[in-house]
Amino acid sequence: MNTAVLFGVGTMLAWGFWIVLGDVASNAIDPKMAAFVSYLTAAVVTGLYVAVSDASLAVSSRGLVYAAAAGVAAAVGVVSTFIGVTVGSTAIVSTIGGMYFVTAAVISVAVLGEPVTLSKVAGIGLALVAIVVINA
Repeated sequence: MNTAVLFGVGTMLAWGFWIVLGDVASNAIDPKMAAFVSYLTAAVVTGLYVAVSDASLAVSSRGLVYAAAAGVAAAVGVVSTFIGVTVGSTAIVSTIGGMYFVTAAVISVAVLGEPVTLSKVAGIGLALVAIVVINA
């Protein structure tokens, strides 16, 4: 199996469990606190993984700035998700939230200069149809 596909499947499964467990946690405690505990735990586990793996500890200021900005985006996303599942359906929040790849595709074209292709446009269109169908 392609390694990227393997990691993609791991990501899919992990995020699936994350949102369901986050839903349960957010209904048991304040969703903002649940989000904090979730990401605090994630930071500790990731730090332990870096410590025991062969990860390079070399950093650049550019890398740190972008990693920190990614962390801010992740924090906004987790808090939005955890509050969203307390006020609405997990299926709706996870389906719409799972469309983050549309945002990434638009940014990659607009900022990174990636080409707009028919398959990208069709994929985004089909994904939008999927949101409507899943949430109907």
